[in-house]
Amino acid sequence: MKFDEIAVTGAPYGVTAGPDGRMWVTSVHSGQILRIGDEVSVFDLDPGCGPAVITPGPDGALWFTRLHDHRIGRIDVDGASTSFALPTPEAGPYGMAAGPDGALWFTEMNLDRVGRITVDGEITEIPLGVEGSYASTIVTGADGALWVTLNQAHAIARVTVDGKVTVFALPTEKAAPVGIARGDDGAVWFVEIGAGQVGRVTPEGEITEFPLPQRDARPHAIAADGAGGCWFTEWGANRVGHVTANGEFEHFALPTPGSEPHGLAVAPDGAVWVALEAGKVARLH
Repeated sequence: MKFDEIAVTGAPYGVTAGPDGRMWVTSVHSGQILRIGDEVSVFDLDPGCGPAVITPGPDGALWFTRLHDHRIGRIDVDGASTSFALPTPEAGPYGMAAGPDGALWFTEMNLDRVGRITVDGEITEIPLGVEGSYASTIVTGADGALWVTLNQAHAIARVTVDGKVTVFALPTEKAAPVGIARGDDGAVWFVEIGAGQVGRVTPEGEITEFPLPQRDARPHAIAADGAGGCWFTEWGANRVGHVTANGEFEHFALPTPGSEPHGLAVAPDGAVWVALEAGKVARLH
């Protein structure tokens, strides 16, 4: 496998495959959304809004969190965008995922809550009941619930669409989970940036952890590969890693030193796209 790199403006952070067959990237520091196809298109947002995590919505648009101005953004495939203010000030929205109920769900890092927004912009907020949890990323599991990494509580939360919260403490102290993804095996997979591990949790809450060969690699984001394993970024090691369903690892060094890999996504053709905050987007194929 090999990397191709595309130099872009700003600081790429989140990436996802869009419904239009192109890749969509947030540029967190420059307040922009990038659309990557045969060419790169740049869509300016409000300066300083801090677009972070992006995901396709059920309405054919892309939805993303605006971390710095505490709003939820929406952009259609032609680049027209709008945003919605959150009910609670200084919420710190970060993770975002399409829910099983036709709405979008997101985390509020500063408030120990998750939020839900309909495609019409109606917002509700649900307390997680864990103080100082720093809720980070969120995904819909195979069981139809939302799964959330609680970075500073060193735990994973399961949230049903009617608001019932169950918290599963991780076995490893100071694990600090960040990225989370729905696996191909019915479980949810996540990475522990503090402990240098990849974890797996079943719908019943059974947790397995796989230590990385380099424990200070600081894994950040994770995505299922469509064949039973997962890809993940290793921010501290300047690499992209792969883990099989059995916990076997393979690692791929990024071509540019200090590239700061954060979000990643698997495209329909199986290529892995990685947002590099140093100003590039990489494609592993």
